[in-house]
Amino acid sequence: MAKRKRNANGESSAPAVALPSKKVKATAPETPQTTTTIQVIAGSYDRVLHGITATVSPSGETQFADTFLFDAHQSAIRCLAISQPSAPVPKQTQKVILASGSSDERINLYHLSAHAPTKVTVPAIESLNSKAVVESSQNRELGNLIHHSSSITALQFPTRGKLLSSADDSTIAVTRTRDWSLLSTIKAPIPKPVGRPSGDTAPTGGTPSGVNDFAVHPSMKLMISVGKGEKCMRLWNLVTGKKAGVLNFERGMLADVGEGRHTSGEGRKVAWGSTDAGEEFCVGFDRGALVFGMDSKPKCKIVPEPRSKIHQLCYVEVGDEQDTQVVAVSTDDGRILFYSTRKSDLVLAPAVESKETPLPAAKLVAQLGGKDAGTESWERSGKPSWRRKVELRTVDDQKKKVTPEVKKANQEKAETQAKFAWTAALATRIKDFTVLSAKNGASKDFFIPAASSDGTLRIWKLSADDLVPHNSSKAEQVGTLLGAYETPNRITCMQAFVMLPSLEGANDDDFEGFDEEDENPESSSSDSE
Repeated sequence: MAKRKRNANGESSAPAVALPSKKVKATAPETPQTTTTIQVIAGSYDRVLHGITATVSPSGETQFADTFLFDAHQSAIRCLAISQPSAPVPKQTQKVILASGSSDERINLYHLSAHAPTKVTVPAIESLNSKAVVESSQNRELGNLIHHSSSITALQFPTRGKLLSSADDSTIAVTRTRDWSLLSTIKAPIPKPVGRPSGDTAPTGGTPSGVNDFAVHPSMKLMISVGKGEKCMRLWNLVTGKKAGVLNFERGMLADVGEGRHTSGEGRKVAWGSTDAGEEFCVGFDRGALVFGMDSKPKCKIVPEPRSKIHQLCYVEVGDEQDTQVVAVSTDDGRILFYSTRKSDLVLAPAVESKETPLPAAKLVAQLGGKDAGTESWERSGKPSWRRKVELRTVDDQKKKVTPEVKKANQEKAETQAKFAWTAALATRIKDFTVLSAKNGASKDFFIPAASSDGTLRIWKLSADDLVPHNSSKAEQVGTLLGAYETPNRITCMQAFVMLPSLEGANDDDFEGFDEEDENPESSSSDSE
């Protein structure tokens, strides 16, 4: 008979019993919230390129710092473009290429660091300059391109290896970033002056001509463009570099978006997008926009209410799927409007007898900024420059030794004046904006840097859930104003990107610029493709 095994305490050990295993539902690990650094570049009428970093903490506090200040061009800067970051290499920092276009017919090129700064320098004497400064040796000029004979109107990096540019000389140039050589030039026809008003886009005694804007299809095989003095849109085949078709804007289409007899009827902006019904493209006009399907038939219209001029538009991917997109439009009264162009969300207009069926309108999903956001954002704004009136009034009262009642009344008056100025400033035109996505744990957030003509840069934050189409007939006021930065320049264009985490111990001495004596083109391809 075998003896039972005893444990160290002298007690007999009980036979092991297999317990039933209970299945536990696996949960995705929560992503810790980290600090987000945004690099903002603003071009202005004053020929200056101003770089600012906005560091947003998980709690929402935003700190601004000057990155660079380039005296870039000899005339006003009209457009900007930023490439994708360079390929990651061990112990080397990544960079992006910045291209700026101006009325001086030149395209300037710059290298910018793609990593967040590790050190922020604050002036020792705050009375001289209270703005923080971030210096990076990687922010440097590469050179310039002279591929056009007129003002540059639009720039775009469809890939890191190609740069497309358009100008008022009715050409679209394709440049290779590896050696900055001109690969091809697409020539758009110059419209005939017969039966066409000269307008303010033409010189004295001349006729308007040039490319206003272009957009490259995600497949990199198609491109659409709109030009001055043309009531049409052109489709280009990028494989052959030739025209693939022309879409004329009918009189009824133009009337739906406010283009009448005394307006040019030309497209100002274009963008590609997609919904659950398939791909589409949007053409922006002066005070409205038209959305077309891939069959070149108008799908719906976008008209801001109250009527306001449109300055910029783009598609925003709300969900992880590409067919969940909305159209974002910036207006002259300081708003960014988000429209849903899905077929189920279109708003049908009442039919009128003896007239054609009116074009349906896109549904307004959400609204960002404007006068309606003034009161709410004022409470979270801290102490902007406008609020200095309150502080100066308090110091003045202390010198005069006024009574507490008079002091309180003066503070309330200064507070009211500053609040009115803050609300009025949010209603200034948004000249340009960029929508940047960032993961916040399991949810998805958007950071929206917006540039106003008065020289103010504002950083907004909103959740992707706020842009999902809903059943309510009224658009919601969304977004939280994280901070505002005042520049001394009149801003005309802006670009921004989310910076990569800072890289310790990296080598920053690898300058990538023009090399005319290098006969091997593959030696410089590490920065381009």
